Amino acid sequence: MIPRIHQRSPGAAEALAEALGRPVSDQDDLTAYTVVAHWPGLDYYTPDDEQERWTPADWAELLDAPMREHPFAVSPRDDRRAIWHADVRLHPDDRDLTGAEWSEIAHRLARTAGIHTPGDHHGCHWIAVQAQPGRLDLLANLIRADGTWEVQPHNLAKAMMSECRRIEADFGLTSLSQSPLPQRPAQPVPAHTRATEQPTAHSTEQLVGTTAQLAQLLHQLADEATGPVATVRGLVEHAAYRLARLPHAHGPAAGHQLELIARRLHAIQRDLDATAAALPTTGRRPALTTPAIAHPQTAPARPSR
Repeated sequence: MIPRIHQRSPGAAEALAEALGRPVSDQDDLTAYTVVAHWPGLDYYTPDDEQERWTPADWAELLDAPMREHPFAVSPRDDRRAIWHADVRLHPDDRDLTGAEWSEIAHRLARTAGIHTPGDHHGCHWIAVQAQPGRLDLLANLIRADGTWEVQPHNLAKAMMSECRRIEADFGLTSLSQSPLPQRPAQPVPAHTRATEQPTAHSTEQLVGTTAQLAQLLHQLADEATGPVATVRGLVEHAAYRLARLPHAHGPAAGHQLELIARRLHAIQRDLDATAAALPTTGRRPALTTPAIAHPQTAPARPSR
């Protein structure tokens, strides 16, 4: 399950259109099969004599309501971009989930994101939309019903990623944290590179220090919140979404190709993390064998894609 946090926006219509995969309309209604979860205070907006049927435009208006009711509420950075949007996507090999399962996942992620606290009657307006195969979108207005701004966890991306790993385990979904690295065939070591001396304590400390620095670098490259690979993946996914909406035949095809590229980028992130985790980062001295072999230095590997 892959979480992605979008940039905040000043209105809900654009985020809801992306979640639905189509423009927001005031003609069709979103059924309970599409909006699988929402904030508990929605009943306040529904008189007893009216049926709870909402069009996409209605849902966007409900999400925007706190901005009209509290025109002076601003974020800690003094802006009014209050609409928060995140989505999660299942692995292509995962099974189809039921509406109840999507609803439970939505509530768990909403609590993790800080937009829903059980028992809080003055919290955020939020909904969870399951309109595209294998994808769940969370949309929330960070201006609370009491006029204050909801401050989300500072490590939100990491918290969302951790909760997704727990959801995978609880629901029997494909775990993206257990992707094995491809094995490369062993290369013969030239005779002139074989060392006859065992590594000393000083060389071991240098080795561990170097691998620890490299592990940190790889983790930074693969970081879901600030890493450059995640940034590129987000741009590719955004381009794929825009191409998929073009009316010409080549648009959806190119969008699908970009979706495949985004998946490969995510696989690169996982491989970087796995490689970093395999590097020694403590001063524990490895067991010595005889004779020791010093492998030749090679040029840095270039990306295959």
